[in-house]
Amino acid sequence: MRVAAVVSSLIVVPLSGVPAAEADSSRPALLRLERDPGSPVRAVEMPLGPSSWRPSSGGPATTPRLRTTTYSLVGVTWHGADPDVSVRSRTDGRWGDWNPLGVLTDGPDAGAEGVPGLRGTEPLWVGPADGVQVRSRHRPRRLTLVLIDPGSSPADRTASATSPRLARAAATGAPRPALLSRRDWDADESWRNSDPRYNSRLEQVHVHHTVTANDYRRGDVAGLIRGMYRYHTQNLGWADLGYNFLVDRFGRTWVGRAGGPARRVRGAHTLGFNGTSTGVSVIGNFEVAEPPREVIGAIIRLAAWKLDRNGRTPSGTVRVLSEGSDRYPAGTRPRLPVIDGHRDTNQTACPGRLLYDDLPRIRNRTQRRVDRF
Repeated sequence: MRVAAVVSSLIVVPLSGVPAAEADSSRPALLRLERDPGSPVRAVEMPLGPSSWRPSSGGPATTPRLRTTTYSLVGVTWHGADPDVSVRSRTDGRWGDWNPLGVLTDGPDAGAEGVPGLRGTEPLWVGPADGVQVRSRHRPRRLTLVLIDPGSSPADRTASATSPRLARAAATGAPRPALLSRRDWDADESWRNSDPRYNSRLEQVHVHHTVTANDYRRGDVAGLIRGMYRYHTQNLGWADLGYNFLVDRFGRTWVGRAGGPARRVRGAHTLGFNGTSTGVSVIGNFEVAEPPREVIGAIIRLAAWKLDRNGRTPSGTVRVLSEGSDRYPAGTRPRLPVIDGHRDTNQTACPGRLLYDDLPRIRNRTQRRVDRF
């Protein structure tokens, strides 16, 4: 497993003292993404040390504008205090607006997996781009820029033509919804550094959002998940993709973490509460957009299936043991909704205000679905 390592064939023109004009000239700095062995994914990690920044007169420092080979996902990792970091990308020859990178609040419980002290931003999906610039007010230790191109795979063509299907009939209980597998998004199983871990019980479904763009295409989704998987495993050092399931804006549900969707797989999505739950993350940003009805329906079908087979009441509450979060210290037992939002357990805006406001309706409709069966 590689965690924040510089690709050996990375080509970088020295950044110290490079003026803005030179960064946009015919021979700009170039970051070359390299293919991960056995995978369509390409990536590069660039340490942002003291020489990477232009001189600053008190405001945020910026890197020069850097030309790159094609990437679609960008993130930043570090050790120490959280930075205030933004990026902008060049697409079709034009530089876009600055986009702040939120600190990643999903993750494994302390000591469960990952690299001690390593932090990261939410990975931002920008679509195909060939330039990047970073801006930051604070520059903690080992600040590293990560660019990922998910590449193309036959899975992309298959998945782009797939629409949500009817749920699979069950002898008793709420039926299993249609699920797209890890093979459907072309997961490189060699990136997992341990076997799946399983929980003894399932008491909650935690709802998240990925804080990424809302205008992605159907054919982008498999690659988008591949990119997140690469970032979680190879840059943050997690054992696997953090989320148990993902839902796209078209209403399709994807299996995230390995181990069997019907089983109680321990995820890395809700710090302090991974041991008694499953996590579903909706691909999008629901601070700025209403979740489509297809998304709401997908969450309901998934939550009904998982909770009913584990004897839980979707509209109810439950006392759960915290293993330690920034909201509930280890050993406390808060009473929480059986279907809750990430902000109910951690200090975060996730899953976005507009999706969070829909959770009461999701709970009631999930309960009705369970009662039907």
